[in-house]
Amino acid sequence: MENQTEVSEFIFLGLKNDLELQYIIFSIFLLLYMATLVGNGAIVLVVLTEPHLHTPMYFFLGNLSYIDIFYSTVTVPKMLQGFLIELQTISFNGCMVQLFFFYFLGSSEGILLGLMAYDRYVAICNPLRYTVIMRKMVCVLMAVAAWSIGFFHALMHAVVTARLPFCGRNLIEHFVCDIKPLLKLACGNTHLNLMLLNIVTSFVAMGPFIFILFSYLYIITFLLFKVQSQRGWQKAFSTCGSHLTVVSLLYVPVLFNYMLPTVGSSSERDVIITLIYSAVTPVLNPLIYTLRNEKVKMAMKKMLIARFSFIGEQKC
Repeated sequence: MENQTEVSEFIFLGLKNDLELQYIIFSIFLLLYMATLVGNGAIVLVVLTEPHLHTPMYFFLGNLSYIDIFYSTVTVPKMLQGFLIELQTISFNGCMVQLFFFYFLGSSEGILLGLMAYDRYVAICNPLRYTVIMRKMVCVLMAVAAWSIGFFHALMHAVVTARLPFCGRNLIEHFVCDIKPLLKLACGNTHLNLMLLNIVTSFVAMGPFIFILFSYLYIITFLLFKVQSQRGWQKAFSTCGSHLTVVSLLYVPVLFNYMLPTVGSSSERDVIITLIYSAVTPVLNPLIYTLRNEKVKMAMKKMLIARFSFIGEQKC
């Protein structure tokens, strides 16, 4: 279908900052991005290579790390480019592609965190049937469902946004092609876009979050009435603590950003919040899981020792 737009490219206003701080901020976010790639890449490698980590919990953790790698790659390199050039542009089609992957990966991550909460619920509240309930095929289907819902959710937004008419204004008050700053530039009726943003995106974001809350409410109730030993409590919270921390890091900024999805909301606030969950949170996730998880730490140490031993043998 023919695209009804007179705008062939958009210009990112990006992160407004003093010239003196420009290269410092660039260096900080470049280091964060590199740490995201290294940290999440290490988790993916460890989960794939270590047989004792071939369990549902680490299968989902590997998926989460994949998402964090690609999610940062969709947003951060383009943002970094804005620090180095005076006029940062993106083509109309490129903007729609970025919007698609931004929502695809973001919504898939939220749903995946909900699945990880269900995994913890089964492991703690129904341990004897854990291997039956969370068998390999079920875990694969759950992961496919998370990625598929994210795909169609993003496709919906990309299609309805691409069909909007844009009549000249092309300055995006953001560093990424997000829906709200794009709707400010549209000169047609954006009622459908706002309705989808309010209803569908709120449901995709809030659905897993509510499910996570109920899962942990049930886990806490189960621990209070069925588990009396302090060791049982410590074991339960050692496996849940990392997940709850990651959930908080993702959902606190997301809920602030999308629970009030109006076009006239503060663009500066949206930029800062988006910056948190697209550039900062992905680098913290591997740190949280490695620092709080003994199995992952031991697997990484084993992998590093094997790697250095191999290098030493090669030199000899």
